[in-house]
Amino acid sequence: MTGPAFDNSYARLPDGFFARVDPDQAPEPELIKLNTGLAEEIGLDVAWLSSQKGLEMLSGAGVAQGSEPLAMAYAGHQFGGWSPQLGDGRAHLLGEIIAPDGTRLDIQLKGSGATPFSRNGDGKAALGPVLREYIVSEFMAAAGVPTTRALAAVTTGERVQRETGLPGAVLTRIAQSHVRVGTFQYFFAREQKEHIQTLADYVIDRHYPTAKEAENPVLAMLEMVTERQARLISQWMCLGFIHGVMNTDNMQVAGETIDYGPCAFMDRFHPNTVFSSIDRNGRYAWVNQPNIGVWNLSRLAEALLPVLHPDQDAAIKLAEGAVGRFSDLFNETLNAGFAAKLGIPVDAAFMQDMFKLMADQGCDFTLFFSELTRIAGGGKEEPFAALFVEPLEAQLWLEQWRKRHDPALLDGMKAANPVFIPRNHRVEEAIQSALAGDYTLFHTLVSVVTRPFDPQPEHAEYERAPTEDQIVQQTFCGT
Repeated sequence: MTGPAFDNSYARLPDGFFARVDPDQAPEPELIKLNTGLAEEIGLDVAWLSSQKGLEMLSGAGVAQGSEPLAMAYAGHQFGGWSPQLGDGRAHLLGEIIAPDGTRLDIQLKGSGATPFSRNGDGKAALGPVLREYIVSEFMAAAGVPTTRALAAVTTGERVQRETGLPGAVLTRIAQSHVRVGTFQYFFAREQKEHIQTLADYVIDRHYPTAKEAENPVLAMLEMVTERQARLISQWMCLGFIHGVMNTDNMQVAGETIDYGPCAFMDRFHPNTVFSSIDRNGRYAWVNQPNIGVWNLSRLAEALLPVLHPDQDAAIKLAEGAVGRFSDLFNETLNAGFAAKLGIPVDAAFMQDMFKLMADQGCDFTLFFSELTRIAGGGKEEPFAALFVEPLEAQLWLEQWRKRHDPALLDGMKAANPVFIPRNHRVEEAIQSALAGDYTLFHTLVSVVTRPFDPQPEHAEYERAPTEDQIVQQTFCGT
C-alpha cells in the first residue's frame, strides 16, 4: 500500500500566494464514503486510502508523506460587494498528484479547520453541506459537466456550532486546480503586477499550454477561460441547475463547477427561480447566470489589465474583445444543448416559446424532457400531458414539436436528458437521515444519481417531482 505521490507546484510559488498551515486533527474520524471509482481513475491506492493512514489524511488527523498543506490566498466580489481578502478559511490544499492521463490534480480538504484566512470562523464544516457537495458534484460528473469531484466524506467526531450543534465532517475534493477569478483579483487589488504575471504564467502552463504559442499568451488564456465558462454555464442551464453563489471567488479559471453551497436543481420551471437563502434579490437566479458569468469574467479581465498590454487603453480594448465573445459562445452552446434535449435542429424561437409555456404551465423541468424522450421512443403522451396545468396545451405543443423532431436524434435526447437528478427534497431527506445516524439514503441517492441516464425501475420514486409538502423552498450556505 502506498500513499499519494505528491508533486506540489502551487507550493513552489512565492509565499504571498498562500499560508502554510496544517489541518486540524479530527479527534475521532470515521469514513462515510470513499469514491473508489474516482480513486482508481486518478491513480490513487484504494487500499491505502481505506487504511488508518488514509483515513488520517482524509480527515486532517494526519499529514501524509509528501503533502505540504496550505491555504490559498484570494479576494472576490460576493453578491457584487468587494472583499479584498478572503482565502481558504476552512480548506487545506494537501498537494497535487499527476493522474495516469497526465492531468495535474489538487487534493483539498474542506471543513478541515481554521487558517489565517478564516476571519474569526471555526474553519469547520457540518455534515449536511459535505454530503450535499458529494451528491451534487458526483451527479454533475456523471452528467458530463466539468466539475470538481468528491473523493471522500468523513465525520470528524466533533460537534460544530451553527444555529445548533451539528456533527462535523470533512470533504476531500479533487480539482484541476483551485485558482479562481478572485486569486487574480487578490494581487490586482494590491498592485502586485509581478504576482499577476506569475499567476498567469502558472495557469497557462497548467491549464492552457497552447496559449504559450499565441502572440499574447495572457490574452489567449482570457479567451480560453471565457470559452470554458460560456460552455459550462450553458450546461448548468440545460440541467436546470442553479449554482446559488456565483461570486468571483467561486469561479474557477480551469472551467470546472466549484463550491457547491446553496446550489439546487429546479423542480417546477421558472426562469427567475432562486433557492439560496442569502440571494434575496435574485442576483444568481437561473436566468441570470450567463449575465453573472460575463460580469465575473469582466472582473478577471480587469485584474489582468496590467499584464495584457503596456498601454492601458490597448489592454482594455483587448480585454473587452475577449470577454465580448462570451454571449455568442454561450448562446450557441445553449441553443445546441436544448436542441439536443428536444431532438430537433436548433430553433431558438421555438425554445423561447417553450420556456414561456413551461413557466405558465408549471411544468417540472427534468420530467418535461425525460417524458418527451420517452414519447420520442414510442412511449405514451399522458405522463407528459400530466405535467401541465392545462393538458390541452401539451397536445398543442407536441404537435409543433413533432413537426420539428428528427427520430434520428433520439440517442442524442437520451444522452442529454437525465432521468434522475439530485432533487432538493431527496438531498434533504438523505441529510436528515444521516444526521440521525443512518447513511442508507445517502448511499442510495449517490448510487442513483451517478447513473442519471439509466432506467432504474427499482428506484422510480427518485424520478418523481416532490409533492407540495416535500418542496424545498430555500437552500443554505455551508458556513
